Amino acid sequence: MSRLASRRQFLHTSSAAVAGAALSTWWSPVASAAEKPLYEISLAGWSLHREIFAKKLDHLDFAKTAKEAFGIHAVEYVNQFWKDKAKDAAYIAELKKRADDLGVKSLLIMIDGEGALGDADEAKRKTAVENHYKWVEAAKALGCHSIRVNASSSGTYDEQVERAADGLRKLSEFGDTHGINVIVENHGGLSSNGEWLAATIRKANHPRCGTLPDFGNFRVKDNDWYDRYKGVTELMPFAKAVSAKSHDFDAAGNETKTDYKKMMKIVVDAGYHGFVGIEYEGSVLSEHDGIIATKKLLERVRTELTA
Repeated sequence: MSRLASRRQFLHTSSAAVAGAALSTWWSPVASAAEKPLYEISLAGWSLHREIFAKKLDHLDFAKTAKEAFGIHAVEYVNQFWKDKAKDAAYIAELKKRADDLGVKSLLIMIDGEGALGDADEAKRKTAVENHYKWVEAAKALGCHSIRVNASSSGTYDEQVERAADGLRKLSEFGDTHGINVIVENHGGLSSNGEWLAATIRKANHPRCGTLPDFGNFRVKDNDWYDRYKGVTELMPFAKAVSAKSHDFDAAGNETKTDYKKMMKIVVDAGYHGFVGIEYEGSVLSEHDGIIATKKLLERVRTELTA
């Protein structure tokens, strides 16, 4: 059987299992502690970015798609899809209502394009911090626990620690007044260096400031890649969310770039048992098939680690 045919057979089996597995894998808040799974699964909006940008999926229906197409009951929003709506109370109320009516949890908003929180220019850094305020307020209105930000900066290694920590601390202080965490993803530049980002979070020194370790975003620049397993290990002590990045799968359903069992063992060994967000970025499978494949892999690994 060809690799492509094997993949198709795997996806056919996976798709058939999604509906039936959805109820069994969702943990009810009233379940006993013994029934709570090792970790839960959420869906990051970026997994459907091609559909949303192409207007094939209305962003307001993201929560509905997560639940009805994939059996997922928790979502992570991306500000790029509704950047002009950050202060639109009616839009945010509708987004929240649609999720709440379906019993879907709104976990966080991923923020891009609001300036460098570690800008070398102190005035620009202050502006970047203030640009994020509206997203903190939107996250609060949606019932989220966090906003995900970037720790972009410039200068020497140590200068970037100081500058990014300053911006993150100030934004976290604002987030604290709204009960919202500020969590940083390894997302290019020195933020993809696990040691640097961990040092920056420690320097920020605020209980609301943490990390969102992403399994795949460890390219510091060009062909300079930081070890993903070392990086996640370094970031997990500060993690308030986790991003399960996926691109492609082999015939057995394993992700080809990340050993998910090894990675998820790092996650749970750190004491993390919260939501792990599917973030499919591949191009071989469709977005829907890629989400299904990632969900099935996370469920299989969860079963294996629980055993």
